[in-house]
Formats: sequence, structure tokens, C-alpha cells
Amino acid sequence: GIGSRHVPVVQTCALPICSLHIDQGGTLAVVGESGCGKSTLANLIIRLHHPDEGRVLLKGLDITDLGPREIRPHRKTMQIVFQDPFASLDPRVRVGTAVAEPLRVHGIATGEAANERVGELFELVGLEQSMLRNFPHQFSGGQRQRVCIARALALNPELVIADEAVSALDVSVQAQVMNLMLKLQQERGLSYLFISHDLAVVERIAHRVAVMYLGQVVEIGSRAQVFPNPRHPSTASLPADRRSARRRKHV
Repeated sequence: GIGSRHVPVVQTCALPICSLHIDQGGTLAVVGESGCGKSTLANLIIRLHHPDEGRVLLKGLDITDLGPREIRPHRKTMQIVFQDPFASLDPRVRVGTAVAEPLRVHGIATGEAANERVGELFELVGLEQSMLRNFPHQFSGGQRQRVCIARALALNPELVIADEAVSALDVSVQAQVMNLMLKLQQERGLSYLFISHDLAVVERIAHRVAVMYLGQVVEIGSRAQVFPNPRHPSTASLPADRRSARRRKHV
């Protein structure tokens, strides 16, 4: 017979050392090479993953070990916008229904009241109310991401995590979505955790920048501090990438 081979399971620590905070009404950008742990960090904060060690504090409250029932009220305070707007939406569900779902799940509004609220959200993100009954495939990529932003705002969150939220969009559409996010931040005092590998985008939207390398935050500071005067070798390579991003922007 054919003998079975036992492949050893190697456990790795995705985020061995990572400590940061997000200022109220500010934007903290997290940058780093692919696989350094940026999305894992976002999922831990939003409690899609549970940390083996460490704490997640939301407005001073420890939410690390809260169960599904206990964490639900706090989910209204923090929402996430994922990278792929098409994968984030059920293709069989009309977008108006998708945006209304958080309102229904949290018992905030149903029926006509929910429809009215969704219509207001669509106008807020620059979409027409006539689009409420459309399906995701009837929208462009930028419009779909606006739908996802509207859904994230449905519960009036204080923290929005944008996990590569504009990386799948064309440059011109990126600018539109970033302008929208900046406008909403000014109007609503939103705090953003903005994850990106595009330094041209980070320069535009971030107040503070955290550089990650192999699961660790190796440098953190204001945008003006980190980019001109990098202190860590991994950060020192970023300005060249930033110039390349600028060149692509003007092509």
C-alpha cells in the first residue's frame, strides 16, 4: 500500500507585537508589504478574529472577550468596508435591501422607515434613490463601493475600517471615493483606520501613518514625520514606491 506522509503543522504568529490607537475624528493609515498582517489587524479590531493574546479597547472599553450577544451593541460603533465591493454584496440581493439589513438586524428600522433611511444614505454617498432596487451587477465598481460605504454608515458608526477600500478602483474613481470619505469625515467626525499599499492614497487621506513589517508596527507618526524621515529600513523603501504611484497617477 501507499504510506501516508505526516506533514507537520507549523503555527505562526501573525501579529507578535502590535500596539496603536486611533484618534477620534482622525485617520490612521496602516501601510506595509503584502502579508505583513494589515488585514489581520483590521479583522482583530472589528472582532472577525479573536486574538490569542492582547486587548482590543473601544472607547476605553475592553471588547476582546465579549461573546456574540455582548459584542452586538458595539458593532454599531465600528464598521468595515472591504477591498472588493462586488464580493462584499450578495449578487442576488437588491442593494437597497443590503443597505437596510443592518437597520433590521439591530432593530432600528423596518419597512417604510428603513426604506426612507436607505434613501437618505444613498443621497449622502452620491447615489440616486432610483437605484435602490438595482442589483450589484448593475453598478460600476465605484458605485458599488459607495453602496458599501452607505451600508457601513447605516448604524452611525464612530470608527470605519477601510481595508484596501479603493485599491480595486481606477485612479479617477479612487479620487472620487476618497473625496467622499474625507467629506463624510468632516461632516460626521468619523475615525478611519485606512489600510493601503498605495502611498499616494495614504498621503492624501491620512493624519498618522503606521508602518508594519512582519506583523509588527515598526514605525508610527504623523504623515509629515514618517515619509520624509524614515527611521526603519522597511520604511526607507516607501518613498520610491510613492514616486512610482505619483507617476502612474499622471499617466
